[in-house]
Amino acid sequence: MITDLGRAFGQLDDPAIRRVLAISLAVALAVLVGLAAGIGAVFDRLTLADWGWLDGAIDLLASLGGVVLAVLLFPATAVAVSGLLLDQVAEAVERRHYPALGPARPLGLLAALLQGLRFFVVFLLANLFALGVTALMPGLNLVVWLLVNGYLLGREYYELVAARRLGTPEMRETFSRAWGRVLVAGMVIAVLFTVPLVNLLAPVLATAFMVHRFQRLTKSN
Repeated sequence: MITDLGRAFGQLDDPAIRRVLAISLAVALAVLVGLAAGIGAVFDRLTLADWGWLDGAIDLLASLGGVVLAVLLFPATAVAVSGLLLDQVAEAVERRHYPALGPARPLGLLAALLQGLRFFVVFLLANLFALGVTALMPGLNLVVWLLVNGYLLGREYYELVAARRLGTPEMRETFSRAWGRVLVAGMVIAVLFTVPLVNLLAPVLATAFMVHRFQRLTKSN
């Protein structure tokens, strides 16, 4: 597993992967800068009080709130955008490390859009669920967080990679036999999402990592 994770980090210099990272970060930044600017512009046009200084203070707080919201949503937005392009990451990893596999099943535009949405929703729901459990059972927060995120993220990235090579019945059968190893791989991925700056690379790293894990799983089965 350490070898596979090292290979994932080692391929960040791949031009195809650098392109995916550049696009996802640029689009996420543009969307969130627009969001922050839009919130500020809306409040700037509103007159909520009769005192100029109070309206100015409200506008300032709204602008700051927009910036904070953009910063908080940036990782999730980057995950969603990169989710549209992760098929290209898997292709780059297979091209470098598994050239004998041949072409994979192509991912259509609609499937890519749904995939990006799924990654965004899973990322948010998993953390909201873990946050709720943490509030109810603070002593189990780390364990629950790892298990929930490990399972959800592990399965999402497994299906992303497996769907390129297996039909749905084979994919589900392979997962049922190797769900424990997928869970552990998902826990590693979950940790990547917690490290500042690394979390911006996490979708790409997770995809590359899971390609290697998937190849090991299919060989062992």
